[in-house]
Amino acid sequence: MEKNCLNCTNVRKVVMIGCGFVGAACSFAIMQSGLFSEMVLIDADKSKAEGEALDISHGVPFAKPIKIYAGDYDDIKDASLVIITAGANQKPGETRLDLVKKNISIFKSIIPEIKKREFNGVLLIVANPVDILTTVALKLSGLPENKVIGSGTVLDTARLKYELGNHLNVDSRSVHAFIIGEHGDSEIAAWSSANVSGIPLHKFCEMRGYCDHEGNMKRIAENVKNSAYEIIKKKKATYFGVAMAVKRICETIVRDEKSILPISSMMKGDFGINGISLSMPAIVGKDGVECLVPIQLNEEEISKLQKSAQTLKNTLSQNEV
Repeated sequence: MEKNCLNCTNVRKVVMIGCGFVGAACSFAIMQSGLFSEMVLIDADKSKAEGEALDISHGVPFAKPIKIYAGDYDDIKDASLVIITAGANQKPGETRLDLVKKNISIFKSIIPEIKKREFNGVLLIVANPVDILTTVALKLSGLPENKVIGSGTVLDTARLKYELGNHLNVDSRSVHAFIIGEHGDSEIAAWSSANVSGIPLHKFCEMRGYCDHEGNMKRIAENVKNSAYEIIKKKKATYFGVAMAVKRICETIVRDEKSILPISSMMKGDFGINGISLSMPAIVGKDGVECLVPIQLNEEEISKLQKSAQTLKNTLSQNEV
């Protein structure tokens, strides 16, 4: 096995904690990626983890060689990446913040087990509310701030690019725009910095024949914010989109790509925000977050970002860690 002698980790070993819809979908996407040679699935229901491992393993002949098996917390010690999807599911009518008490309680049983194994890799939080749980995981794990990150608004940003690509009839990969703040109802579309291949968004819209910028931006931002609710209403859960987002984050970490992604990490003074994890564009590599990337925001966007941070702080303060 390929070892990193600096922290005694197997750089091609990943552990997935939680084998529900999201965990299983993420595991399937990761298997297809060819990034890892070993993947351990851990779940409170060991039989569920065994079933998912067996099912996903049957697709390995169509992908790249990888050992997939159900394990326990002792398998964490030499992993380079631990992903936590375990938690209560968001139900129709529930917000992500409604899950706080239930999922903080679950994290209080999971994170100490990780800490006992002296895990020294990157901890990626996917369970919701992801920003609050990233903050909780950081406090409970004792890991360096850069190594505890959340999937944040990576999926929301993909949804924004998808909506804009459809609106402008252009490849969504050419759209450069971010959703920032909470992965939830107080999220902000950072229109000030949005562009299509370097062309400011409003100019590109005019080029494509659209002039109602305010109306279109409001509609698109609402579609992005409400898309999870719409999916949950129709099929009870969301999991394929977030699985692709998690795979993308894994690529950035394993390949040390230094890619810029809007992951959730601890804020340390940017825009006057401290002491809470939320999503801002950041350079992500093998050790997690390297640094946040300065992003152009107008006064209204900054105000909304600060309110989003305060919403998260208020919710966390009501739930002792």
